[in-house]
Amino acid sequence: MSIKPFLKRVIFGLLGKDPEAVVVSVASGPEAKVRAMVEEFRELVPDRRHFLVRVGPRQGWEPDTVVCLAPGSVLSLWRQLRCAFRRYRIGQAAVLCDRSPEGRALRRAAILLAPGKVLAYNAALERHHLRLRSWIASWLFWRGVPLDRIFLRPGWLWPWKRDRTHIPQEFRILEGRATSERRRKVAVLSPYFPYPLSHGGAVRIFHLLKEASRQFDIFLLAFTEPGQAVEPGPVLEFCAKAVLVEKPRYREPRWSTLLPPEVHEYESPVMRRLVEQVRREQSIDLVQVEYTQLARYGGDVLVEHDVTFDLYQQLHQRRGRLSSWWDWKRWLWFERRALRRYRRVVAMSEKDRALLGAPNVRVIPNGVDLERFRPAPEPAGQRLLFIGSFRHFPNIVAYRFLTEEVWPRIRESMPEAALAVVAGPTPEVFWREATGTPMPEPVEGVTLMGFVSDVRPLYEAANVVVVPTLVSAGTNLKVLEAMAMERAVVSTPSGCAGLGLEHGESVWVASGAEEFAEGVRRLLADASLRRHIAEHARQIAVRRYCWRSLGALQRALWRGLIGAEVRIRSATSADLDAISAIQEASPEAAHWRPQDYLGTNCYVAEQSGQVVGFLAWRCTSAEEAEILNLAVGPAARRQGIATRLVEETAAAAGGSLWLEVRQSNVAARNLYEKLGFREVGLRPNYYQNPPEDGIVMKLQSW
Repeated sequence: MSIKPFLKRVIFGLLGKDPEAVVVSVASGPEAKVRAMVEEFRELVPDRRHFLVRVGPRQGWEPDTVVCLAPGSVLSLWRQLRCAFRRYRIGQAAVLCDRSPEGRALRRAAILLAPGKVLAYNAALERHHLRLRSWIASWLFWRGVPLDRIFLRPGWLWPWKRDRTHIPQEFRILEGRATSERRRKVAVLSPYFPYPLSHGGAVRIFHLLKEASRQFDIFLLAFTEPGQAVEPGPVLEFCAKAVLVEKPRYREPRWSTLLPPEVHEYESPVMRRLVEQVRREQSIDLVQVEYTQLARYGGDVLVEHDVTFDLYQQLHQRRGRLSSWWDWKRWLWFERRALRRYRRVVAMSEKDRALLGAPNVRVIPNGVDLERFRPAPEPAGQRLLFIGSFRHFPNIVAYRFLTEEVWPRIRESMPEAALAVVAGPTPEVFWREATGTPMPEPVEGVTLMGFVSDVRPLYEAANVVVVPTLVSAGTNLKVLEAMAMERAVVSTPSGCAGLGLEHGESVWVASGAEEFAEGVRRLLADASLRRHIAEHARQIAVRRYCWRSLGALQRALWRGLIGAEVRIRSATSADLDAISAIQEASPEAAHWRPQDYLGTNCYVAEQSGQVVGFLAWRCTSAEEAEILNLAVGPAARRQGIATRLVEETAAAAGGSLWLEVRQSNVAARNLYEKLGFREVGLRPNYYQNPPEDGIVMKLQSW
């Protein structure tokens, strides 16, 4: 025997300890993560004796010697550990530091037992040695900072650092529909490509751009995620071009900048150059910027999908930390300055407009595709549905609240209840980015799905839709979809804010886990109340939240800023000669005595001081109206004037809009179909001079 092992046996024998060091795993977190940690630790240190320490009894799977401790304080647990390992020399201790409150005391006791020998695992099962000589990194790791961000240093303090922000130089240009000299040109800048429709922001941008393309040529400039393969889908059917730039990989500490880090994440000289290039080469009339984090690019219209400083203020109120205060204040300063740089700012609701408090704010609410989301009979059962893309981190907060606090209460009294969750594409990626942890273990009774291309079958299968959003800004499209599908919604106050819904009439509003669970139980048990809420909500969706009417607001906003040449107004007696001349030049239109138009609701389109078109209509009931005649002068056709006249009429009428059109007037029928009219009947020999059948068409209020 060599002298070193002999001396080691003698010395540790005198101290009353086993000379061979042992390794210890500390079960200070969720069981599944503890098991994964133990398995990895055994592979890392295969030639040592392993112990597992836990508070409470064995779980049955442990392959090692288990030390079971009685619950107690940090000091009590430390004393028990000292007693259990008094005969052993601890070589290394693996401690799960996932910040779960139930394991806090055991974690601290383990560090006191073996200071300097702790191999800490975080919630993502990344590992780091806690050592005094690297106390800053150890403290950050203990606080839950992901391993790849612990050693980040601000460039202004460490100019020689290697881990720098990477800004890709490549870009793609996708060609879309042909441009037209008759359409004005608008560039739209977005933090993502708005297809597939995997989250609320993409749904809004997609539908409003589609509606705007009726009168404008759209040039879309969008960021993409690294490695993302973009499938343009139908976007290029209504966009002239799509310019795609990969999002930078931002590598600065979150705390280290005066501007919010989300703003820096989208700072790309490549995108700036392309925006200016498109503006110059295409003679762009107007630039619209989607989301506040892109506000530094500048433009004419800024769309506030949510009031970001309000969102971070809510987070600060929940967390109460210096870091959350700093996030809130940075957004408050940045966002208020950004509002002043734009001619118009678009908010999602009157609530958001009041929060922004600026005179240039206009409201264009979120909407829903009422032709796609139609009511379906509700099946029997106790099925719940939550739709919330994990791309938007408040949905992760909502999911944790729902599954950790609300769901156990529901299952306790309703064990047959089932919950479906749609978390959007790659939920595990966004979960890890937001929490620094891997996806949680499956929850009994909960089905977690990623991206679902068509959520309608899920709505149809649901009895109640839940919106457990604890922090939120803007308005939630998932609530609007549920309303359109005629499904009752249980929501937190922030989840349905800004939609004009009333508790017990069109939504069930609940705060706190017990109150939320009770609201779900109440609606699942009361079919008549559920039906009452769902029907009232559907009526509100039809009246207020149709993409077609919201698209008209978008176009009107752009026309007002560009300085549209066409003005729509009510006709007067001074317009009768011009109306008569247009009528004579339009043999396909009905021919009236000019003075008879003043007995109807009659609008004229005025261009450069000249009347170039007219539309006569009348109300037939409180819910319906009828277009009587429409004509545009030959020189002013194909400029969107008829579309403007119909849009103004539809907005004024409010309900369903009817008309008849000659069967041979294919151009007019195509126009009406583009505007959303549908053929619903035929009137034989309706027209005279020459005799011809009339096609009956109808435009729903949505």
